[in-house]
Parts: sequence; structure tokens; C-alpha cells
Amino acid sequence: MDLSLPPQVTQRAYERLAEIGAGDQGKALRVAVEGGGCSGFQYQIELDTPADGDLVLEGEGQKVVVDEVSLPFLSNAVIDFTEELIGARFTVQNPNAASSCGCGVSFSM
Repeated sequence: MDLSLPPQVTQRAYERLAEIGAGDQGKALRVAVEGGGCSGFQYQIELDTPADGDLVLEGEGQKVVVDEVSLPFLSNAVIDFTEELIGARFTVQNPNAASSCGCGVSFSM
């Protein structure tokens, strides 16, 4: 029995998408996982157009999409937006990652 859950998106992430007008432009925040990076996998986070087969998460009139291949890697993850001294960015808190790189973009499983 598979108890994996889709990723969650924080209110703060949806609010940031609204601030930058992503939905008004017909765009969604795409969160994908690709091979590579210093730890084996890396997150690809960009504004994109939703595609067939994407999981679509919606809030505040905004959309976050995850492709079918990336979905198992993001099970139970939390997609957030953080503002720190080094800058503001969308982040992924992933309970599936065994370790992550200092850059916050790369991880291993």
C-alpha cells in the first residue's frame, strides 16, 4: 500500500506567485527533479505553462505543477518561499532526501 502524498504548497509560496503575477500571465510554478547536481539530484524551479499529465496544486488563484516523473521524488515535500539575507527564493523541504547540498538545490536519496 502506497501512503505517499502529493507535495504541499505553503500559503507564502502562493502569495509570492500572486505578487509576481504568475497566474495573470497563464504561468505556474513548475517544480521538477532532475539527475545531476553535487548530490545526485537537483531541483528545477521555474515559471512554466502547465502541461498534460502534470499534477496541479492550486491556491490563491495560483498554480504549482509537478510532472509525473518528478512526483515520486517530491512525495510529502513542502514547497515554500523564503526570504533570507542571501536572497529570496522558492524552496523545497523534502523528507525523502537522505542528504542535501549547502546550495539547497541538490540532494541525494
